[in-house]
Amino acid sequence: MTEGTSRRTVLAGGLSLGAGLAAPPVRAEASGAKPEILTLVVNGDRVRLEVDVRASLLDTLRDRLRLTGTKKGCDQGACGACTVLLDGRRVLSCLTLAVMHEGSEVTTVEGLAEGDRLHPVQRAFVDHDGFQCGFCTSGQIMSAVGLLAERPRVTAAEIPELMSGNLCRCAAYSNIRDAIEAAAHLSREGE
Repeated sequence: MTEGTSRRTVLAGGLSLGAGLAAPPVRAEASGAKPEILTLVVNGDRVRLEVDVRASLLDTLRDRLRLTGTKKGCDQGACGACTVLLDGRRVLSCLTLAVMHEGSEVTTVEGLAEGDRLHPVQRAFVDHDGFQCGFCTSGQIMSAVGLLAERPRVTAAEIPELMSGNLCRCAAYSNIRDAIEAAAHLSREGE
């Protein structure tokens, strides 16, 4: 970091990455499995690509579309680092086969911000230091966005259980709860 640049500024910039990183369609590896043509709407953009029928949505997003904000943590559905929105619902992309979602709408952390303007949940995570190392942050944010869509009037007492599928190895849970509570409050004010 340069002098005068804070950790918060660097992390806020990292949270606001654009969705313009999509790579052109790439052929499935020669693995013996017959590839499928898949069309998805990812962060508002329609993409068509050839995928191995065994490819998870996580691997398709990261390896094929170069959307690396979605993290591969445990690759077993236990940590939540890979959480994305699939047709508006939060899902663990490591447990989801890409080919099962032809035509579906996928939102990753890269698709939340509007240009330089952070999504309210991203802004709340920055304002409330809802991260430490940052590895789980994209999954936490995506899960929080999904949670607030499911339960706009969520209370602080309900947040820990409703976010229990997302682990933070740094134990920033109280700040994550505060960030989600603040974002929920902001969304209620906007009603």
